[in-house]
Amino acid sequence: MNKNRLEAFSDGVLAIIITIMVLEFKVPNDTTFDSVVPLFHKFLSYILSFIYVGIYWNNHHHMMHTVKRVNGTILWANLHLLFWLSLIPFATAWIGEHHFAPFPMMLYGVILLMNAIAYFILQSVILKHHGKDSLLSKALGKDYKGKASVVLYLIAVIASKHYTEI
Repeated sequence: MNKNRLEAFSDGVLAIIITIMVLEFKVPNDTTFDSVVPLFHKFLSYILSFIYVGIYWNNHHHMMHTVKRVNGTILWANLHLLFWLSLIPFATAWIGEHHFAPFPMMLYGVILLMNAIAYFILQSVILKHHGKDSLLSKALGKDYKGKASVVLYLIAVIASKHYTEI
């Protein structure tokens, strides 16, 4: 199967995710600087998540350039990634609304961890489908950064659990 539909669908979903995040901003009733100050936490959470989604879009884009063809397993692994990415607007709104409170931040961390795991699964499925001599395999090498990110997200979630109990 050609990869173009997978790329187009993924790009569309990621664009919708970013759009949903920005729609969380409600226009203040006033026209003063003081009226936008309460939006600071929402804006900060939006910036964080926008960068995060942007990194995934960029990495997904580069990974898909190495792919020659896709199969059903790759399609499902990609949908798995998009599912977890689609939860980012919810978590972003929650942490912004509640000023980065511990439990919403822990959930945000869990969602980021699941995104990292889903991306790792997609990458692994593509590598299996294209072989050890594929362009992606050569580009990744040992992929220490990808493996370390999953471990670091897990550590962050475990550490944040301590703060939710305080």
